[in-house]
Amino acid sequence: MKSLSILSRAVTGWRLIVQSHPGWRSQFALTVPGLVTALLLYAFVAFLAVALTSMSIGMPGLVGVIAAMAVLALPILAFVLVLLGTRKMLNDTQPLVPALVPGVYALTALLLLEGLLALFAGPLVMLAWVGVAYLLYCLMRVAMGWHPGIAAGSAVLTFVLLVALRMALYMVSNAASPI
Repeated sequence: MKSLSILSRAVTGWRLIVQSHPGWRSQFALTVPGLVTALLLYAFVAFLAVALTSMSIGMPGLVGVIAAMAVLALPILAFVLVLLGTRKMLNDTQPLVPALVPGVYALTALLLLEGLLALFAGPLVMLAWVGVAYLLYCLMRVAMGWHPGIAAGSAVLTFVLLVALRMALYMVSNAASPI
């Protein structure tokens, strides 16, 4: 039941972030344990995605599951890299946890939405990425207090990294496969 409460509060918090309402902070546990909770939820959803995707061919071994989950963790890596890079360029010293916790929840929703869209309407996955880019723009503007232009640039860069990392993995996997 506690996990449902956490998810409900995350949805409420995201609604408040999009509305730029200052009460959004009270909806998230903006601490390291709150970040761990968000990451564990992401890992659970990633594991479910691996399990559901491999239903027709059989569950991969431990190494395969870990590799697939590492690939599914790339959006979080892209988000963290953009936050760190932008913060460094701005000489900003504020903590990243208040942006990371809601950001991981948004990326978890993206993972779920991507999976559903890939099953039923593959080309619409790009719309899910654009939607998450908008959410990340709102988050960076509200949580980090960045100028709208900087927040937009960071969200676009995150979007580009999401696409570029996936394309790079696709190209590497095809180059490695025998012809």
